[in-house]
Parts: sequence; structure tokens; C-alpha cells
Amino acid sequence: MNNGTKLLQLLEGDCTLTHEQLAAMTGLSVEEVRRQVKEFESQGLILGYRAVVDWDRTEREAVTALIEVKVTPQRGEGFDRVAERIYQYDEVESLYLMSGAFDLTVIISGRSLKEVAHFVGEKLATIEDVTGTATHFILHKYKENHLVFEKREEQQERFVFE
Repeated sequence: MNNGTKLLQLLEGDCTLTHEQLAAMTGLSVEEVRRQVKEFESQGLILGYRAVVDWDRTEREAVTALIEVKVTPQRGEGFDRVAERIYQYDEVESLYLMSGAFDLTVIISGRSLKEVAHFVGEKLATIEDVTGTATHFILHKYKENHLVFEKREEQQERFVFE
């Protein structure tokens, strides 16, 4: 693995690492780390930096849904035109082209089940070339982006004797 790949992996794992820490971990100089990070950003290899927040531990009410979408692909454009139309919505957090029984997976968040249902029924399902949707609500997040959310306390085994 080259130093550039190692640098990208380290940043993906923890974007709060300093240039000095990254230099020590990759064997590069601090100046080389700084230069490569700027280059990666200008090339679009690094798209952004973000914190992963466990919103379930806050007062904020939110619902996350995974929506399976069936689409009629367009000649010469495949799924790209429909996908571009879908990812323009602010509600859409992630969008993936899939293999299998459906074509696209859309991940969205809303304040309530009603808000998510409104998005699916009024915005997503009405897009030309969308032929079907199936919505799945995420009930609990255990792990996301390689990060484990709050672990539940180990349950002690209980034996019942009669």
C-alpha cells in the first residue's frame, strides 16, 4: 500500500488526526502530508469531513429510512438521470445503484414517519421512470461507518427452575 492510500485510509477512519500525527503514521514529512491532503481535496478524492453523531442519545427526534426504488433506465443514460433527480432533494442522505431485485437504494431522514411517508409519496414515487418503492424504517443503529453505537450492557443469563 502506498503512502497516499494509507493517508486516505487514516483520514477516513479519523479526520481529526493532525498533520503531525498523520506524518508519524505514514512516514511522510508534515509538509508532504499537508501537500497531499490539499491535492486530494482539489482532485475530489476527499469530498468532505464529518462527525458521526449518535442522535438517539440526544433530544432530537428523527426517523431514518432505507427506500428501495425500481426505475426504468433511459437509453444512453441508464439510471443516471433519475439518480441525479433523486439526489437533488435535501432529504436524501445517500443514494446507491444496486444489483438485485431493485435498482436504487435511497437513505433519508425526517422528523417523523409522516414526513418520510410524504417524501416517498409526494416526491420520490411521482418521479417519471420510478416504477415502484419499498420503504424500510431503521429501528436501531448498531454500527455505522465502522463506528459502534452505544453498546447495551451485557445481560446476565437467568435460569428459571420450577
